[in-house]
Amino acid sequence: MPLYEYACAACDRRFDARRDVGDPDPSCPSCTSEDIRRVFSVFAATGGTTSGGRAGAAAAGGCACGGACACRGH
Repeated sequence: MPLYEYACAACDRRFDARRDVGDPDPSCPSCTSEDIRRVFSVFAATGGTTSGGRAGAAAAGGCACGGACACRGH
């Protein structure tokens, strides 16, 4: 079941909710408003290093080559 991040337009609270793909959006847990929107959020991947220690840079938001882009210049 996916975890989605929402923002409430009434009280500016951000919250997470596990929802099936076809489920309707939940109401805000703080103010019970239904004026919410799903927001894009980032995720963190953790695990062992498989490319000589480069997994840490990719998981931190950088490129797998150690830079901050998706340069494909490996």
